[in-house]
Amino acid sequence: MLHNPYKIVRMFEEELASYTKAPFVVTTDSCTNALFLCCSYLRVKDVRIPRHTYLSVPMSVIHAGGRVTFDSRQWSGIYQLEPYPIYDAAKRFTSDMYIPGTLMCLSFHIKKILGIGKGGAILTDNYEAVEWLREMRYEGRHEVSYKMDDITSLGWNMYMSPLFAARGLELMQHMPMNNKDIGEGGGEGYRDLTEFTVFKNFPKV
Repeated sequence: MLHNPYKIVRMFEEELASYTKAPFVVTTDSCTNALFLCCSYLRVKDVRIPRHTYLSVPMSVIHAGGRVTFDSRQWSGIYQLEPYPIYDAAKRFTSDMYIPGTLMCLSFHIKKILGIGKGGAILTDNYEAVEWLREMRYEGRHEVSYKMDDITSLGWNMYMSPLFAARGLELMQHMPMNNKDIGEGGGEGYRDLTEFTVFKNFPKV
């Protein structure tokens, strides 16, 4: 039995970093919450995203305090939450994929390339962001025993469980080096989000 069961999470993060060539990786319980944490860290204001994407993306921006404008761009595999260096890369997982200077959010949903069932990750080269993200995903806790910790910040319950991290490590042992993005076009298969009542009055460009 591991003295610290979350050591397996750090091992999975190190494996992801090696594969993607990201200096640092912070895992989460979903890509949606990875996006939310990145938006919260950068304190986003006005954010532009495609009209054709998953509906939790604008919700993540809004819950983080931002405002959303929808555009008509076509995208494949990955797109930017403009003008911020945040990327939704839920449909991409391949070797050497990290773009320097960014916060890239991955999905490990069962239908994704690394389909461990549930989970997400943030790739970055910003260690200051890493320290903040690690605390905030874990209720403001640090990587020490709960009884020895001092909580100084209000965080969220958005961490990856050791169970999913262990599954991720297992699948990574057979992961090809080069994977195609999911689908021919990233926006294909998604409804126009402005068709939903909740988004229909949002600005569009």
